[in-house]
Amino acid sequence: MDTKTFSKPVLGIESSCDETGVAVLRWEPDAPGRGLLAHALYSQVKLHANYGGVVPELASRDHVRKLLPLVREALAEAGLTPADLGGVAYTAGPGLVGALLVGASAARAMAWALGVPAIAVHHMEGHLLAPLLEDDPPKPPFVALLVSGGHSMLVEVKAIGQYHILGDTLDDAAGEAFDKTAKLMGLPYPGGPALAKLAEQGTSGAYRFSRPMTDRPGLDFSFSGLKTQVLLAWQKSDQSEQTRADIARGFEEAIVDTLVIKCRRALDAAGAERLVIAGGVGANRRLRAELAAAGERDGFRTYFPRLQFCTDNGAMIALAGAIRLAAGQQQDETVQVFPRWNLETLPPAA
Repeated sequence: MDTKTFSKPVLGIESSCDETGVAVLRWEPDAPGRGLLAHALYSQVKLHANYGGVVPELASRDHVRKLLPLVREALAEAGLTPADLGGVAYTAGPGLVGALLVGASAARAMAWALGVPAIAVHHMEGHLLAPLLEDDPPKPPFVALLVSGGHSMLVEVKAIGQYHILGDTLDDAAGEAFDKTAKLMGLPYPGGPALAKLAEQGTSGAYRFSRPMTDRPGLDFSFSGLKTQVLLAWQKSDQSEQTRADIARGFEEAIVDTLVIKCRRALDAAGAERLVIAGGVGANRRLRAELAAAGERDGFRTYFPRLQFCTDNGAMIALAGAIRLAAGQQQDETVQVFPRWNLETLPPAA
């Protein structure tokens, strides 16, 4: 099986946390995005809003309810039947173990019933490859900034499947810091997008917080101390609406500046001229604008997935799976997931 002969569509299933994503993609080596035939997504935001965060057991049960209807929806949109599929890709980790098992079990069962190969996909590789769905996809080598609720990671990508982690989070990831900071300031769940929206109304410079770990060499991240700074500033303030917006603006600027500084260092360390940004925080407007501006100043090019493919989705899993299936890789019939999974352990896809 190779990129010349593997032409049947691949079904992609994403169920690592609180979003159920399904997509159908036909592998097009020269233009992967052109091969995306359909995608469907269900978010559990309303389900978890009353708890202020994701409840793993509830997430797993909701995946059970929503997954197969979404598969039928995506196939119908693509004008296909299950018999038209050439393979099934599913997120096997990292993520919530129960949620992962729902997707993996369904994917393995479908692949077995259809007599087609199945492939386990690393969730972060899916995010890393999401910009390949765009009209002008990046080509390795490049550096990838993966920023989400659970990850803040800089990865040197020599080729698909050849990854070297340059920097990782030591505590709170950027998205996690957004959510926790929003919660302590009384913003509704999910907090990150609410805080970013509020920051647009804030005054730049009214509050200035530290840019964590930028005063020393290295590419690792740490945002827990920044969260504490914001908490103290909020508690000592008049807690008016304008002050809330000003603090949100100062917090967002600190996060964005830190990520931009680390990205520039990572590009220098890797000797790269292309930067990929992916993950939920990659949808942040200020981050996208500042990295694009830095690229124009410093001579590197930035690549973003469209907003709907920044957060968890089935399209990125279908793409990553199609690439590996086309390279002749597949899983046996064992249903196995990896709540923790080192990106550097993946085999090359060439």
